[in-house]
Amino acid sequence: MAKQGVIDLLIDPATRDLGEFTVRRALPDKRRQRVGPFIFFDHMGPAEFAPGTGVNVRSHPHIGLATVTYLFEGEILHRDSLGYVQAIQPGAVNWMTAGRGIVHSEKVTDEIMANGQRLHGLQIWVALPTEHEEIEPGFQHYDANDIPSTTVDGVEIRVVIGSAFGVTSPVTTQSAMLYVEVNLEPGQEVAIPDAEELGVYIVEGSVAVNDEFVDSGVFAVLASGATGSVIAEAKSKIMFCGGDALEGERIIWWNFVSSSRERLQQARVDWRDRNFDDVPGETDFIPLPDR
Repeated sequence: MAKQGVIDLLIDPATRDLGEFTVRRALPDKRRQRVGPFIFFDHMGPAEFAPGTGVNVRSHPHIGLATVTYLFEGEILHRDSLGYVQAIQPGAVNWMTAGRGIVHSEKVTDEIMANGQRLHGLQIWVALPTEHEEIEPGFQHYDANDIPSTTVDGVEIRVVIGSAFGVTSPVTTQSAMLYVEVNLEPGQEVAIPDAEELGVYIVEGSVAVNDEFVDSGVFAVLASGATGSVIAEAKSKIMFCGGDALEGERIIWWNFVSSSRERLQQARVDWRDRNFDDVPGETDFIPLPDR
């Protein structure tokens, strides 16, 4: 239910079982599809993988979006149809632009499969502006050391994407957006950054957004032009996310995002008929869903 004040909406994410582990999906929600360009927001773990087990997401396609997997713990091995092979590690950013179409898999190295690991992170999809929905696919990797951090009144802040708190991330995007990690000790406070649309997700702990309590695992969509601060009720990790609102409708079907239903239908046919490029060296893939 919507709340009065700085918070427009509190979203208690739905839990999805992915087989090896579960995720909590905050976006899309039936009451709010996106915040800025953020159209998909999953919280993975923390999950413990015993030796001999691990993430094994087979090759699958995307169109019309960009993906970012941002880890706090663990590692995932990214492979895609452009030929990129990159380990995703804590604090790093892999920005994969699907555009007109890309295929990728998310697995682990043989070493991690043998030893097991603890995995914890966020996976987001960013919807592309309509004029960029069919751009060429691409991939950019930014090491954790490339992502700027700052300390404001003792609060540790990492500006993963966009500009805030006097620093700017090097991550190149197709529209204006903000993605910021903040780590708070009990009683510490951080100002709400400026963005046309903004949400705050409580990864761990609990906070007060101005005077409104938000518990761990809850996504708070803030009112337009919201000002004030977030104060930690307990040791907390939060993520601010948002940016400029995108024009027009976006339709989500499976792994595809588009402003055109006809384009989604074409993507379905192309994946069914195996017309997407393959991930080099991989033959396993996720079939087109029945519905």
